[in-house]
Amino acid sequence: MGADSAGTRRLGLSRKLAGWFTLVGAVSAISYAGRFTSGKPPKDALYQYSTAASELVLFAVILALVLWIARGLPKREAFAFRLPNSWSRAFGLGISVFVVIAIANAALNPLLHGGREQGLTPSGWEPRHAAAFGLNLFAFAIVGPIVEELTFRGLGFYLLESYGQTAAIVVIGIMFGLWHGLVEALPVLIIFGTGLAFLRSRTRSIYPGMILHATFNAAALLIAVAA
Repeated sequence: MGADSAGTRRLGLSRKLAGWFTLVGAVSAISYAGRFTSGKPPKDALYQYSTAASELVLFAVILALVLWIARGLPKREAFAFRLPNSWSRAFGLGISVFVVIAIANAALNPLLHGGREQGLTPSGWEPRHAAAFGLNLFAFAIVGPIVEELTFRGLGFYLLESYGQTAAIVVIGIMFGLWHGLVEALPVLIIFGTGLAFLRSRTRSIYPGMILHATFNAAALLIAVAA
């Protein structure tokens, strides 16, 4: 009975992992198809309500699919809904990861111009569009990081961890990079995703990565409009 139960559980997890790869692969393919056929979004995309609305709908659909894939799993374990053993250690690790990502971005961006590829950075601050920008900030710096962390460092990491933490960290980093459908920014995004997965593995919690991810996105958007 024990062996049969373990075998059934492994089969169930394998099917869920296949479902997770299908979801991430589909979003990645759609993202790249959109990039190559439609090009960059308009420079004032962050000042348009439609940008935030489309992103919020997309994130809602993704979250619903992630929860559907995770049905039957213990949610606290599958999504790492637990506090880190030490917030001070988590903070230190988070700062270290942030520094590594910042260095990688500073080193690669002049060569690859990944920051310009996404096309979301406006040319400056436009006060008359403050409300639309605020809604986009909410979508990209709060909702987006939460959903992506649940997708990758939550369920994805949980399903991949049985193959070893190193494999889980590397695969999560690569798939996170591909998820965004970018070419020049891909190396930095892979480093970003890998760093967040490393943080998840060391803290055993989803929360430090969510905070770091949200902070990074918010800082990038605010610096862009302030420049």
